[in-house]
Amino acid sequence: MNFLTVEGLSKTYDTKILFENISFSINKGQKVALVAKNGAGKTSLMKIIMGKEIPDTGTISIRKEITTAFLEQDPELDNSKSILENVFIGNSPIINAISNYEKCLIEQEHTHTEESMKRLEKAHEEMTVLDAWDYELKIKQILSHLNIHDLEQSVNTLSGGQKKRVALSKVLILEPDFLILDEPTNHLDIEMIEWLEEFLSTKNMTLLIVTHDRYFLDRICNQIIELDKGTLFPYNGNYSLYVEKKAHREMTEASELEKTKNTYRRELEWVRRMPKARTTKSKSRVDAFNVIEEKVKGKQTEDKLKLEVKMTRIGGKILEMIKVNKAFGEIPIIKNFTYEFKRGEKIGIIGKNGIGKTTFLNMILQLEKPDSGKIQSGETIVYGYYAQTGMLLNEDKRVIEIVKDIGEFIPMADGSKLSASQLLLRFQFAPETQYAYVSKLSGGEKRRLYLMTILITNPNFLILDEPTNDLDILTLSILEEFLMNYPGCVIIVSHDRFFMDKLVDELFIFEGDGIVKSFPGNYSDYRLSLEKKNENRNVKPDANLKTESINHKTENVTTEQGNKKKKPSFKEKHEFETLEKEIEKLEAEKKELESKLYTSASDHLEINKISERIENVIMMIDKKSMRWLELSEIVS
Repeated sequence: MNFLTVEGLSKTYDTKILFENISFSINKGQKVALVAKNGAGKTSLMKIIMGKEIPDTGTISIRKEITTAFLEQDPELDNSKSILENVFIGNSPIINAISNYEKCLIEQEHTHTEESMKRLEKAHEEMTVLDAWDYELKIKQILSHLNIHDLEQSVNTLSGGQKKRVALSKVLILEPDFLILDEPTNHLDIEMIEWLEEFLSTKNMTLLIVTHDRYFLDRICNQIIELDKGTLFPYNGNYSLYVEKKAHREMTEASELEKTKNTYRRELEWVRRMPKARTTKSKSRVDAFNVIEEKVKGKQTEDKLKLEVKMTRIGGKILEMIKVNKAFGEIPIIKNFTYEFKRGEKIGIIGKNGIGKTTFLNMILQLEKPDSGKIQSGETIVYGYYAQTGMLLNEDKRVIEIVKDIGEFIPMADGSKLSASQLLLRFQFAPETQYAYVSKLSGGEKRRLYLMTILITNPNFLILDEPTNDLDILTLSILEEFLMNYPGCVIIVSHDRFFMDKLVDELFIFEGDGIVKSFPGNYSDYRLSLEKKNENRNVKPDANLKTESINHKTENVTTEQGNKKKKPSFKEKHEFETLEKEIEKLEAEKKELESKLYTSASDHLEINKISERIENVIMMIDKKSMRWLELSEIVS
């Protein structure tokens, strides 16, 4: 069943073409991610689909009989109402029944009149008819998972992140047939994101998602749609398969472009030598030349984002925190914390929202003072602080003016100097964008400009508080590469597990009540250690092992039984040997297929056929390898 159909859609913003004549559809059960660079038009496309913006051309069709909900990147709530009232705004019969029941309940608690009791009884009956009692429980569970507890709190007292979570809970509670989410993981801590992954993967909902969270994409989505230079490219599979297939596509395009360039050179020479008297034959060749010229000029490879800046020399002493304590009133943030930072360390900080992570960073930067203890920075340390709130950029200034306020010429790592305009080009700000007003930039472009203003101050100690919010996947990948090779120290607070796994070699875990523990490893290592601890806790002691005398006898019996169980059958031995040969053959086939991809020219059908076969071969290798490992424990 088709839920959404987009045909011939085009949209231009000022003079910039976001997308042109794009078409795609989403069917029931599909979980689709929309991927694109910042400023490419992801949010505009989502708003057009939901009727909040008008396209220049094209049509949008959503099946009428299905329910649809949309989470905007910056959702609008009614600031005059409470959290609960905002959640219950809508035309759903169940939501209206629950909302009415809650109001009648509050009225009865305050008035205790006969009329209020009758209204409550009627509301109670309506709840029973609509089977809404479990629904109410589900609402409170979802709100609780998103750390929303005081349902009577006014929305105008909430932070931006809290408002986003209220808006998210509102669309999740509805459990629509078709759910559209724009950056749903922003402002969620890691625990919330993992809960949301579980929720969306178990519900029978059709999804269209914009997110930069690569683990989230990998675990939720079964199709990726990439918006690149105004054109859509669909990929079946999750994020991992998308990366692989995109690499194959770009490799093919590069090969085609090189061939086209060679043809262009030859045709250009002919056109220059062309006789004045144009025959029909020569005119057709000129027309063909014009087509080739258009292709070459239209497919020029663009410069990639380059994060190259000079780092201030770093001395022997970096940063030392000695018995640091901090509390807000009776709520402890950090207790008796001691740590000496070393050169080149990359430390990740994790913990629930509101637990004190940003306060910890502010103390390092001397923006807040500890209640007791010492924080000593080395004399050569220059901090670069990427704040979660972002930079308060002057919206009325042009982009190039923001950079020139810092310096007309910026020193690079190789000793050279770049002008403000040259540096902006390296950060993927085209000439026309450089002279645009900051107010015209997308959220991600503003974040990229903010990151640039920090890096060009030449820091040797970077402190990044939620740097991944609103940055596109390409920018994130390049930022990761830059940080991996960055010789200075880095502290990262992030809910992006992929980002943390790739970069950090130690974690500070904020557990609450002022407890901060260090863990050697990245986030996935930490989760694995927690799972092992939980497994050990869940192992129940054997009732036969209560006394030492029974212990010895039982140990002998258990060992004999274990040996009997582990002894491989003839069938298992044969399967083990066969699997080794099969895996070898599949590995050889995989290499051969990959080689064919590089040698294939411009045959798109052949490329797709080979790519699909590679996917199947990889899946078979993984499956057979797992079985081989199981059998190896028995056979050995």
